[in-house]
Amino acid sequence: MPDFDKLIIAFDNGLRTLLAPAHSARPHPDAGVAGSELGADESKLAAALMRVNHSGEICAQALYQGQALTARNPEARAALERAAAEETDHLAWTAQRIAELGGRLSLLNPLWYAGSFALGAAAGLLGDKWSLGFLAETERQVEGHLAGHLDRLPPQDEKSRAVLGQMKDDEARHARAAIEHGAAELPAPVKLAMKLGSRVMTRTSFWI
Repeated sequence: MPDFDKLIIAFDNGLRTLLAPAHSARPHPDAGVAGSELGADESKLAAALMRVNHSGEICAQALYQGQALTARNPEARAALERAAAEETDHLAWTAQRIAELGGRLSLLNPLWYAGSFALGAAAGLLGDKWSLGFLAETERQVEGHLAGHLDRLPPQDEKSRAVLGQMKDDEARHARAAIEHGAAELPAPVKLAMKLGSRVMTRTSFWI
């Protein structure tokens, strides 16, 4: 496919991610879970945590779309596109749960998308093993964030727990798939930079 066509597709994917409601190809994990009574402060906390996770999925979508744009190996590109498709499920799940909790999405999502897309495209230019390394490390860090959020959620919020639990399982699977496809282990300074960038996003999205 000509590079110009790939850019148009990437631009369209970005608009869809930011402006169109996401649709899940899989059943929502909390579909069969009964809702529990939450206090005002508990609902506010759960909505803020889910907003952070939604923004994280915006970043993941952008990262993988950027990587897929510049990936050289068809198998690596396919792995990235599969991961991006499942992140669309996560977008749908978190957005619905935020709405149920009376919350809102982050106002900074366009900024997160643009930065992550640029990072993904740059990673792809370094070569597929490094691009997949970014994918694996991203998923490991997201898995850690999700574990922390599961600890912070109100104990009785089983619907949010069901969503985050399935997301955590998916992220672990994505990391394993990236390693199986030849992901390189990233240098420690790169991992630290990713953690610091993620910390800025999570702390900001919690409030804005």
